[in-house]
Amino acid sequence: MLLPDPVPAASPPAPAPDAIRILNLRKFYGSPLSGARPAVDGLTLSVPRGCFFGFLGPNGAGKTTTIKMLMGLAEPTSGEIEMLGFRMPAERLEIQRRVGLAPDDSLLFDFLKGEEYLEFCGRLYALDRPVARERASELMVLFELDGDRAKLIAEYSKGMRKRLAMAAALIHRPELFLLDEPFEGVDAVGARLMKDLLIEQVRGGATVFLTSHVLEVIERLCDRVAILDRGKLVLEGAMADLRGGSESLEEIFVRLVGHAREAGTLDWLRG
Repeated sequence: MLLPDPVPAASPPAPAPDAIRILNLRKFYGSPLSGARPAVDGLTLSVPRGCFFGFLGPNGAGKTTTIKMLMGLAEPTSGEIEMLGFRMPAERLEIQRRVGLAPDDSLLFDFLKGEEYLEFCGRLYALDRPVARERASELMVLFELDGDRAKLIAEYSKGMRKRLAMAAALIHRPELFLLDEPFEGVDAVGARLMKDLLIEQVRGGATVFLTSHVLEVIERLCDRVAILDRGKLVLEGAMADLRGGSESLEEIFVRLVGHAREAGTLDWLRG
């Protein structure tokens, strides 16, 4: 009696690609031959999917330049960028359809009303007009921007502009958020709302890539952190591992990027 051929075991599904994969990324402003220091210098970094990732560094470290390269707003001098399994710049449109961006300088259209801007963003992401209009209205209420719907964005305070930028980043339910100082200038109530919304998105499988100078916020929210200094990566790891030591995130940050600068004051400020 012939036995049937054994049924081959099903191979396990391939793991999903990282949300962000950066390999040896460099960015010079001007010619590399001029002797200028690169804004981003050989950055290699992986951000897992479903992660709340904090991207830290002092002013001028290269954080905003990195985010601009991730979104295709600045062209790398060299290196590779892959996001959600797609390569930048060859598959830029596929990436941009899946990413929500809230830039530091809030590149908003000042001549539009807030709700008009949100509907416009929804249409850019190929939402049907009725869906874009409905979501824009709901987001205006959620972010407490509906008190004066006739107000132009040019009349918004900085905190209101930040809320609107976050609302625009959410309107198409992206898989990945790139957020550059999203809480700066936002009052405590608005910041709490934004944090809760982002936590909910991560629980649903989205990934958040966040820069902030408020280290307490990073320490509370993030699963993993990376610290950039003078364009170079100086630390990357799980927040749980960092918390396991005796130092706070602030102490680690100052130790790594403080450049041994001695604290001092001016004679006339001494008591």
